Amino acid sequence: MRLLHRHFIIGITGGIAAYKTCELVRRLQDEGATVQVIMTEAGTRFVSALTFQALSGRPVYSDPWTSPEGSGPANGMPHIDLSREADAILIAPASADFIAQLANGQTESLLATLCLAREIPLLVAPAMNRQMWQNPATQRNIAALREDGITILGPGRGDQACGEVGDGRLLEPEELLQHLVDRFGPQSSAPEAARFPNIRGILQGASIVMTAGPTFEPIDPVRGITNRSSGKMGFAIAQAAVLAGARVTLIAGPVHLPTPEGVARIDVQTAEQMHQTVMQCIQSTSAEIFIGVAAVADWRPETTQPGKIKKNSGSLQDIRWVENPDILAAVARLQPTPICVGFAAESGSLDDLRALLPAKRQRKQIPLLVGNIGAETFGEDTNQIMLCDDHGVTLLPPASKLELAHHLLTHIATLRHHST
Repeated sequence: MRLLHRHFIIGITGGIAAYKTCELVRRLQDEGATVQVIMTEAGTRFVSALTFQALSGRPVYSDPWTSPEGSGPANGMPHIDLSREADAILIAPASADFIAQLANGQTESLLATLCLAREIPLLVAPAMNRQMWQNPATQRNIAALREDGITILGPGRGDQACGEVGDGRLLEPEELLQHLVDRFGPQSSAPEAARFPNIRGILQGASIVMTAGPTFEPIDPVRGITNRSSGKMGFAIAQAAVLAGARVTLIAGPVHLPTPEGVARIDVQTAEQMHQTVMQCIQSTSAEIFIGVAAVADWRPETTQPGKIKKNSGSLQDIRWVENPDILAAVARLQPTPICVGFAAESGSLDDLRALLPAKRQRKQIPLLVGNIGAETFGEDTNQIMLCDDHGVTLLPPASKLELAHHLLTHIATLRHHST
């Protein structure tokens, strides 16, 4: 009962993902919370108010002018009074239209009016088609919500109801539940700030640009060269960096991970796209720190074939390979130079890694190089890393990637302190 005595308002807007919220309401009550559901008119077109009334045990509100029969505050002001007894409001799913309303302070529904009049935290879990999510208007609205202190959860990446694949999926019920437990649960399930108290604020005000995940180099419309990097280490560092007080821009290769809260994410595919985006973001954000965690492909085909290469054509053997740009080295040559931290995923033993890192750090001309054994960490939730700097090589004990991220950022904060 990790949410015992907690009370949440769950807002539901128009979207097929509303079916997931049924499970979330049930799971919240299993954890001891009480739930008040508020729906927009569009939301009721996907799942009925009666369904949520049965799941929550409470009347469902949707009309700004009338309350459900036999319920509602005596003063007839549900948009004021309903939020006063709640710990937080979670909008799941949040449609593109409703996000635009929030960003502009509009009050077209009871739910929007309640959000405007609230005095409690507001969490928004977007759900929409990938192109709607990527549209500049939506991204401007999301940026405005973040600036207003509203927490954005997700979206996730994967198959969509429209048949397309990409960003825009509502996070799964268990992911949304975990966010609420982390933020409003007991101390044993408290946010990372409670478990790692020494990291809060150590990079306050720093602008960080970082990369994560693999790159994908297309050979033809259906084939390409990539690697097994999951992006988990990079996303853990991004999550920890926000807690440390930094402004984080995360440039991600093709991965299936939700965006950490408070992180500005840009998705790319190829090494060239990642290189261009990194250089643009470092300039536009005046980045003080660059962390290159991504497993960037060293080589790419010189040309991408317009059609699928047939098995017996022999064309695969004729591919001409060209070297991809070295993103880390390019950033290290910039003036002024950000504090550059690189990652090296190697094969072999830890002794082999220890021998390789100093020379590689020297070639890159960077203050800190982090090494690990790629085959042992790709896709895993744990890792073991070596830190190579001016003082030598230090092996950290195996730990979760999030815990290692906290250790790494503490080290980066020391570098930052010495550089200033």
